[in-house]
Amino acid sequence: MPNMPWTYLLRCADGSFYVGSTGRALESRLQEHSDGVGAEYTKRRLPVRLVWAEELASTSEAYALERRIHGWSRAKKQALIDGDWARMRHEARRRGVAKVERRL
Repeated sequence: MPNMPWTYLLRCADGSFYVGSTGRALESRLQEHSDGVGAEYTKRRLPVRLVWAEELASTSEAYALERRIHGWSRAKKQALIDGDWARMRHEARRRGVAKVERRL
């Protein structure tokens, strides 16, 4: 069976989140992060722990989801990790309101 693309979230040793995507086996990519290979961000924040992952149909979908999650607030990322869809919707609306208020 071919490796499927993934989008994933790691919690770093300093408590920050790292969002990434891979077109190969997720376990291999996670091992690279743990070994300090690849992302400069995670190299400086070891150890890292997988807190969320989603398998997708294509690499382009995985990358698009990664880019979307990059723009989310920490609270919305935590809601995703927790599987709290109501809180995710709340955080999305809250951020939208803040953007409108900044423009006024």
